[in-house]
Amino acid sequence: MVEKEVLFYTKVHCPLCDQAHKLLQELQRESPFSIEVIDIYQDDVLLEKYGLMIPVIEVDGKEIDYGIISKDKVKKALTNF
Repeated sequence: MVEKEVLFYTKVHCPLCDQAHKLLQELQRESPFSIEVIDIYQDDVLLEKYGLMIPVIEVDGKEIDYGIISKDKVKKALTNF
C-alpha cells in the first residue's frame, strides 16, 4: 500500500494552524502518512492563493479542508482509496 501524502499549508503565529497540525499528528498515529509542512509566506503564489484560507490540508493533490479543519473530512480522505 502506498503511503498517503498530506500537504499542510500554514504560517507562523496561527492558532488554527497549530490545532490542525496536532490533529494531523493524532491521525498519523491511526494510519501512517507523510506530512509536508509548507509556509505560505515563503512563496508569493501560495500567499496569494491561501492567504485568508490558512490552514489548508491537501491529500494526494486534492484540497480537503481549510480554516477550522474537520477531523472527519481529513480521516475520510486518508482512508478513501
